Amino acid sequence: MKPRTRRVVGVVTGVALVACALTAWLFYSARRDQSAAAPAPVAQVAWGRTAVNADGLAERSGVRITQVAVTGGGGLIDLRYQVLDPNRANSLHDAATPPAVIDEGSGLVVRDLLMSHSHTGKFTAGETYYLVFENPGNWVRRGSKVTVLLGQAQVEHVVVR
Repeated sequence: MKPRTRRVVGVVTGVALVACALTAWLFYSARRDQSAAAPAPVAQVAWGRTAVNADGLAERSGVRITQVAVTGGGGLIDLRYQVLDPNRANSLHDAATPPAVIDEGSGLVVRDLLMSHSHTGKFTAGETYYLVFENPGNWVRRGSKVTVLLGQAQVEHVVVR
């Protein structure tokens, strides 16, 4: 083969390899972006629970919300609550009424706990407990208003710190 022909074949082969690599990268990036951009499931704000104020939450579920805050660089929601009545607080363990935070602006239901961690033992009066939710896509932000679902009740319009 002549040197000029070898050079042309080399250039064409190089261009073809770069085009294949670029196509593969674009395909992979598009698939990854589609799976990462999928929002969490959305549910109705009522979600079958009675809307109450802070005092009503203490009456129905035996707890008082002490904090809802965005942490972990925006990727987590830290919900802290104090147990006032351990017997009523046991409703927080009921699988039929899982805890959740609903962003009132978008309707997004944040219900996946970080590493599936939640309290499983007996509650103690006066103790503060926490739930850390994954905040997909950082949808819930500081200053957002959320509805907090705990036990048999929900508290609306809680401002996130």
